[in-house]
Amino acid sequence: MQQSTEYEVSDLTTVDGSNQWLDKGFTWLVWFFACCTVFLLFWMSWIIFEKAWPAINKYGLGFLWGQEWEVSTLVFGALPYIYGTLVSSAIAIILAFPVGLAVAIVTSEDFLPPLVRNPLAFTVELIAAIPSVIIGLWGIFVLIPFLDPIQQWLYQNLGWFPLFSTQPAGYGMLVAGLILAIMILPTMAAISREVLLAIPKELRSGSMSLGATRWETIFGVILPAAASGILGAAILALGRAIGETMAVTLVIGNSPVISPSLLDLGYTIPAVMANEFGEAQDDLHVGALMYLALVLFVVTLLVNMAAVLLVRLIGKKQRK
Repeated sequence: MQQSTEYEVSDLTTVDGSNQWLDKGFTWLVWFFACCTVFLLFWMSWIIFEKAWPAINKYGLGFLWGQEWEVSTLVFGALPYIYGTLVSSAIAIILAFPVGLAVAIVTSEDFLPPLVRNPLAFTVELIAAIPSVIIGLWGIFVLIPFLDPIQQWLYQNLGWFPLFSTQPAGYGMLVAGLILAIMILPTMAAISREVLLAIPKELRSGSMSLGATRWETIFGVILPAAASGILGAAILALGRAIGETMAVTLVIGNSPVISPSLLDLGYTIPAVMANEFGEAQDDLHVGALMYLALVLFVVTLLVNMAAVLLVRLIGKKQRK
């Protein structure tokens, strides 16, 4: 009887030891892939910086607020492209945020029967599967003709306001912002919906048992509890809008101008890189395009860093 007990204890020790080795091996594997990801980030940064060095060496930080872009004379400035990227992305997130949040609320709460709610959420998510060039072509043949009378009305009746102060040409910043809003809507809606579904049902039932209506529960309890996740969804959607290329290139007009009017033409960093990189021959021209890529890279990193900090800040406030 004693020998049997000793055998069982030694056997368990062996099993525990093997499990410890598996745990350690898995931990080191995870660390390895994490380090590879960080290394890849720094490697990409170094390659972009190296290719952009001719333009960095010549223009310095003045490249960021330069407004001329002449390939023939090798004079380059990034401000119109930075402006177009930020403005079109801002329009997109302003339009997509309330719509995506509304879709998330409708598809996560019991406003609709499951036979309608689940297909609706799936259909919105399918927009993300449409290639951007297809959405851009749809924008040319459908969205621009649809928006043209609206843009004309805005110009004729609100032309005194700077945002609508230029004669619309069909293409422009407003159309690009709408296209981007459509493209980032699935990201905003899907992530927000998952965040809302993760909220414990006890919060809903507890609020309504105290006499709150459904909408009071949503706006007073559910949305504040999900604020950090919804903010993360918005920042991820904004990050995609900043880096979008083909759809914006097809509808923004590709004119490097800085105008307060949303009806005017514009240009973005991804669009100018897509249009000119294949034909760039001079090292300075290539360097200027890579400098733009570096600026886009830094802006995207800053947006994501700000998102992480805001999510942590909101999470700490909620825990208090």
